[in-house]
Amino acid sequence: MTKILVVEDDPTMAEMLCYNLRRHGFAVETTSDGTLGLKKARSADITLIVLDLMLPGLDGMQISQELRRSRPDVAILMLTAKGDEKIKLQGFAAGIDDFLPKPFSMDELIARVKALLRRSRAEAIRLDAPDELIFGDLRIVPRDLLAWVAEQEVILRLKEFTLLVTLALEPGRLLSRQDIAEKVWGYGAMTDTRTIDTHVKNLRRKIETPSSFMYIETVRGVGYRFRVRPKRVA
Repeated sequence: MTKILVVEDDPTMAEMLCYNLRRHGFAVETTSDGTLGLKKARSADITLIVLDLMLPGLDGMQISQELRRSRPDVAILMLTAKGDEKIKLQGFAAGIDDFLPKPFSMDELIARVKALLRRSRAEAIRLDAPDELIFGDLRIVPRDLLAWVAEQEVILRLKEFTLLVTLALEPGRLLSRQDIAEKVWGYGAMTDTRTIDTHVKNLRRKIETPSSFMYIETVRGVGYRFRVRPKRVA
């Protein structure tokens, strides 16, 4: 489960943030102190931080600046009552990914969080995966977001590419739809699994139709696994 850290010194706001994030399937930790927030944010299991600007101890800008030295991958969404351009410019320079000015709706907060998670996961796959993955006649270069089948480049949407690499990084492992929702979409509480099935269908069409191999195996009622199988010749 994706873990989010909320650093907010207003108890009412912190409670609302935690309730709504948990309701959408996220694990949540919280603190009201900036210094403790920085310590918690350094933990490798924190994927995203919802960070208030004005905090006791270290403020949001200081936390972001310090955190980027050890956690360049973590997504940071800053909450601020100060919506002027100068604050935003300072924040982006400090490593903040997005701003949400107060007051805001919880629906907008969740939408911003999910968007940041999608971007951060695709970027993590791009940077952390091996330089090249080769299976059968499929070649994938994650860093450049490129793939080829039988030496012909295949055009994949970002989500399709992220799905392909996620499966290919663990050949033979069965991933449930919930696993895939967590790893590719950034949250496990996806109720409409047709979204995953549609992406798998499109990915199969693009990489298996021109190939001499089958790559994605369906395990009925559970999910999918990456498994290289030669096509049968009639």
